[in-house]
Amino acid sequence: MKNKIRFVETENAPKAVGPYSQAVVAGDYLFISGQLPIDPKVGKITVLTIVEQTKQVLDNLEAILSAENLSFEDVVKTEVFLKDIHDFPEMNTIYAQRFSHAVKPARVTVQVAKLPMDARIEISCTAFRS
Repeated sequence: MKNKIRFVETENAPKAVGPYSQAVVAGDYLFISGQLPIDPKVGKITVLTIVEQTKQVLDNLEAILSAENLSFEDVVKTEVFLKDIHDFPEMNTIYAQRFSHAVKPARVTVQVAKLPMDARIEISCTAFRS
């Protein structure tokens, strides 16, 4: 039997603002779209520093993971997009606090020219349901 593909949506994370899903389940994998530091309660970015924005992005990712009964321990890959690579040390400190378990996910971190809503950071990830 062919595995079904389905979308995931939770009100505890920002709604998709375009033709994409918050996340998609395909087999044992959960693919989470890039999350911006949007406060899901108000639908906009309410924090300015890279530390605050990183925390909000990770909160948004965690909310989507939780909707599928998963956690950061189930994440196998992340993609981090920074507006300014000089924000890497502060972002990495917050990231390391949330991904503190033994097996860390594989990761890509790049600087980009611009992010939606003039965010300083966006992170997407893939989780595996074991």
